Amino acid sequence: MTSGYKDGTPEEEYAHSPFIRKQGNIYKPNNKEMDNDSINEKTLQDVHTKEIDLVNRDPKHLNDDVVKVDFEDVIAEPAGTYSFDGVWKASFTTFTVTKYWCYRLLTALVGIPLALVWGIFFAILSFIHIWAVVPCVKSYLIEIHCISRVYSICVHTFCDPLFEAMGKCFSNVRVTATKVV
Repeated sequence: MTSGYKDGTPEEEYAHSPFIRKQGNIYKPNNKEMDNDSINEKTLQDVHTKEIDLVNRDPKHLNDDVVKVDFEDVIAEPAGTYSFDGVWKASFTTFTVTKYWCYRLLTALVGIPLALVWGIFFAILSFIHIWAVVPCVKSYLIEIHCISRVYSICVHTFCDPLFEAMGKCFSNVRVTATKVV
């Protein structure tokens, strides 16, 4: 491993000293110099501490058509059967404020425990998928590949000559269709 200066730059300027052999990068032996991506320390964002958008809380539009329920979507008066204007305005205000505060109260009481439950659920689901499902599927594909080779040999050995012979037998058969009116 070389130490000291590399291209006129002291090694102390790097956050971590680049591991360079005379033959090249230890991960890319044919590379005489490490590429900029491996020398420069990348800034990685931690997914656990990333900032969340408090304005747009549904950036992937998961609930656009499901839970957008406004007063007009639930209660409507057809023409000719109107209530008093004051009752209509009070009903609108009552519905909107009740929905708003009930949602906030339920979120405050149940949101964090449900977030914990869903976090555990998706962690278990990811764990099972990574450590059980994918290896089982890979194992199945390896085993079925062996069976498919045996099946392929059987088909080519027995069926191919049979169908080739049948094809030669029926190759001279001519079918004509005439329409009688």
